[in-house]
Order: sequence, then C-alpha cells, then structure tokens
Amino acid sequence: MLNKVTEITVIAPYSLGVRFSDGTSGTHDCASIVQEPGPMFEPLRDPKYFARVFLEFGAPTWPNGFDMCPDWLHMTMTAAGELHHDAAE
Repeated sequence: MLNKVTEITVIAPYSLGVRFSDGTSGTHDCASIVQEPGPMFEPLRDPKYFARVFLEFGAPTWPNGFDMCPDWLHMTMTAAGELHHDAAE
C-alpha cells in the first residue's frame, strides 16, 4: 500500500473528507459506490450506517467489513481533481 488514509470524516450523507499520508486531502462523493449491487454495499445506503466509517490499517472501513483500498481511493480522487496538497506539508 503506497498511501494510507490518516484521517476520515463524513462531510455529507455519502461524502467523505479524506487526508492521506502523502499530505494530500480532499472530499470524495461516494454516492455511486453505495449504489453498487451486492450485500456488502446494501448497508452503506443508509446514511446513518455510512457515517459509521472508521480507519483500519489506513483504509476506510465499515462495520460489515467493507473497506476501500487507499491506493484506489487516492487514484480515483486524483483523476477527479479532488485532491490538494495541505498548506502545512
């Protein structure tokens, strides 16, 4: 894993504020992810459940065991122009 998520916050029902170990941060809208089919995604559709996100080994994780690969999240956010370097870094 090249990047780890060092801080995660819920910004809106399906948006996450993310800070990475490389000093970048931004907001990612996860609305399309929670609409994916399958039993791991279904609980995430409930905004209260989605808000239960926590970090486990640098990966955004939910109580049902679903997690996001930090490298995938970083690449996705970079491609969408959602990341910026923190001024303190």
